[in-house]
Amino acid sequence: MASDGARKQFWKRSNSKVPGSIQHVYGAQHPPFDPLLHGTLLKTSPKVPTTPVKAKRVSTFQEFESNTSDAWDAGEDDDELLAMATESLNSEVVMETAHRVLRNHSQRQSQPSQKEMPEPEPQPTAEPSVVTSGDLRLVKSVSESHTPCSSESTSDVVPLQRSQSLPYSATVSLSGTSDSHALGGSALSNREASRLDKFNQLLAGPNTDLEELRKLSWSGIPKPVRPMTWKLLSGYLPANVDRRPATLQRKQKEYFAFIEHYYNSRNDEVHQDTYRQIHIDIPRMSPEALILQPKVTEIFERILFIWAIRHPASGYVQGINDLVTPFFVVFICEYIDQEDVDEVDVSSVPAEVLRNIEADTYWCMSKLLDGIQDNYTFAQPGIQMKVKMLEELVSRIDEQVHRHLDGHEVRYLQFAFRWMNNLLMRELPLRCTIRLWDTYQSEPEGFSHFHLYVCAAFLVRWRREILEERDFQELLLFLQNLPTASWDDQDVSLLLAEAYRLKFAFADAPNHYKK
Repeated sequence: MASDGARKQFWKRSNSKVPGSIQHVYGAQHPPFDPLLHGTLLKTSPKVPTTPVKAKRVSTFQEFESNTSDAWDAGEDDDELLAMATESLNSEVVMETAHRVLRNHSQRQSQPSQKEMPEPEPQPTAEPSVVTSGDLRLVKSVSESHTPCSSESTSDVVPLQRSQSLPYSATVSLSGTSDSHALGGSALSNREASRLDKFNQLLAGPNTDLEELRKLSWSGIPKPVRPMTWKLLSGYLPANVDRRPATLQRKQKEYFAFIEHYYNSRNDEVHQDTYRQIHIDIPRMSPEALILQPKVTEIFERILFIWAIRHPASGYVQGINDLVTPFFVVFICEYIDQEDVDEVDVSSVPAEVLRNIEADTYWCMSKLLDGIQDNYTFAQPGIQMKVKMLEELVSRIDEQVHRHLDGHEVRYLQFAFRWMNNLLMRELPLRCTIRLWDTYQSEPEGFSHFHLYVCAAFLVRWRREILEERDFQELLLFLQNLPTASWDDQDVSLLLAEAYRLKFAFADAPNHYKK
């Protein structure tokens, strides 16, 4: 237990010296709001959002298999077989399949490296005995899978252990090329080429099937088609190919009309606080090599100021600034050959192209914020609600971690506020954020609803390290500075697979983990 004096001294010290420590986020146009002074817990006790799944079992399982295809090494020609097989599957069989795949990931960690072992055989997605004969095996609950029998077995039950020898993944790296040295060469390259071809076929048609595009994008989007795919999935561009050029021209013209009309008012007394806060926050963003380029700073200032002026219900709030970067980087990578997205150089991009990228970034960011705007209104009720829901969810799926945090007086608001406010952008490298957003834009309410399950899976991912810490200060410092610098697409794909498993379990049985 930490004394009140020790916690106060820690907060004073951590907020002033620790890089990346949590700072309270205020709307620039509103009085400061301190969640800790106004009560860390809401008076209401919201329930975890659920979406009952009672009909269309076949489509549900097909979506489950498609959405987690990066976790299976299944062939591309199994769709018809799966469609036939799933007619007799129930939710227990589906959950067993998910558990088996994630368990296989963990078990591969103790096996020899990919170079020393033969090419792994495809993992079947449904065994005949499961499909045809109402298998009597029980599905282990998530809470059971996270309850260690002894201290030695704790690490063995964590489904999100990093594996160096994952099956071939459907996820395409951000650079659009495979890591043949790490993952086995031609087979992965062929699969990447096959997926890229599917994207091109979908995008080239006269009317893009957005539902099929979402299913295909869930496991990651190849770099060459990511800009167009994001614009379609965000709702910025229409599905009809013939209408896209006119829509782009109209929306870009509209954005620069806003600039002409509003931007000169940034130094007016009524708006100068907003502009000053934006000007202060942008240099603090990452990656620094990108943000500190003068052209980029000016673009971000214009985007954020125009958004704040046109959304007076929230105005500008710290955290919104981070949401510009992924869109800007994805759209500018269409015009440069640089592979490292953290060090994109905009000096070689023509001014007219930069103008179009700026407008596209503004509109796509606006579409994202439309779905989570209650995160940034006064007192940020959306974020406080989501943090409370995260606490309830973790207490169900891993009671030991929840009690450990509570026993050391670590409150979820102290570390998860930033996870919700910045959509994990401060916790993950930019390349991982972009991969994460591929899936968020493919999921219904991905940035609001599905993000909750990703945060839960992300917290439980560190259960071993959390349980080893016995000090309030060390626990909080760890949760505020998680070691994710070396994460890549595989880590994100595993995180997403676990998050989808949690979402599926709660959608089908919301009270499953209640005692």
